Amino acid sequence: MARIVGVDVPNNKRGEIALTYIYGIGRSRANKILEEAGVDKDLKVSDWNDDQFAKVRKIIGDNFKVEGELRSEIQLNIKRLMDIGSYRGIRHRIGLPVRGQSTKNNARTRKGKRKTVANKKKATK
Repeated sequence: MARIVGVDVPNNKRGEIALTYIYGIGRSRANKILEEAGVDKDLKVSDWNDDQFAKVRKIIGDNFKVEGELRSEIQLNIKRLMDIGSYRGIRHRIGLPVRGQSTKNNARTRKGKRKTVANKKKATK
């Protein structure tokens, strides 16, 4: 296993796929990184030499926010929305969908497990 930005990148996968194991790097960004570094995207990570590893590490370190830095920035953005009391911030705070989805029937992922509410008991005569 090779380490890039504190993440173990799998050796047995192609470079394009292996870089997606890093938080904040998807397929298109991985392709851009490899193209800039001059590494063939179809080459397996185990076949990379030290020079190629160094180029990829340098490009990721210089140009992109990844892993912990990106996670903390996202958390700060959410906290800011909650602090200013925006609609999105309130939705985050109460654990409901933020992007306008319907909540009548779906949204179980955001709302969590169903909480059954008992019926009102009828008054006896």
